[in-house]
Amino acid sequence: MNSNNSKNKKFADISLSKAALFAGLGLLVIAVLAPIVFINGLDKMFVTGDVLATSNNIIASKGLFKVIICSFLIIAILDLVVAWALYVLFKPVNKSISLLASWFRLIYAGILGVALINLFIVSQLLSDASYLTAFDQNQLNTLAMLFFNGFTYGWNIALVFFGFHLLILGYLVFNSGYFPKFLGILVSIASSGYIIDSFGKFLSPNYSISIAKYTFVGEALLIIWLLWRGVKGFKQNEII
Repeated sequence: MNSNNSKNKKFADISLSKAALFAGLGLLVIAVLAPIVFINGLDKMFVTGDVLATSNNIIASKGLFKVIICSFLIIAILDLVVAWALYVLFKPVNKSISLLASWFRLIYAGILGVALINLFIVSQLLSDASYLTAFDQNQLNTLAMLFFNGFTYGWNIALVFFGFHLLILGYLVFNSGYFPKFLGILVSIASSGYIIDSFGKFLSPNYSISIAKYTFVGEALLIIWLLWRGVKGFKQNEII
């Protein structure tokens, strides 16, 4: 009997406080890593409408470009962990809807992972000797830009799924009873920025607005709240 009890404790499900802590830490690392990858990485290398300049920037920073690819891969892996932790955290609210929210984030991470193949190909095109001898420089630059754009389109598709993940997550936060309702509203508002920006880029090549820059407040507050609840824990009467 004692051995059965110890076995049950050993394989007991993760607590809500631990799930909140895992989700908060994962999101915190992503929140720190993603701006560095974009602002100090891809944005500086990519020159709109200039294939040659973009290729030269990548060639001049081969090591950094590979670090950027690895960083994106880490972000995708962390998103898998966050999807799992958020499912556990909000399963008491509504198991089916919590699972749906997690699936949207998993699909987002999957599309991001597949889109990264394009950046690997860009790296190979501009550094592998066999490609450098098989194509002239103009052809290599054009191919590199084609795959670079392929990553961008894949990333924008992924963000649509991420936006809907946040929309559903906002609903769960609002109805949880152990997170403030205003936080659920702000997370849902944050979803609109990603969805509108992504569809805007698909519908108009000249779309340059970035609504997500102004609607991210809910995401930032959610990270803080998750970490706080992860440390503080949950009372039994708070759980639905």
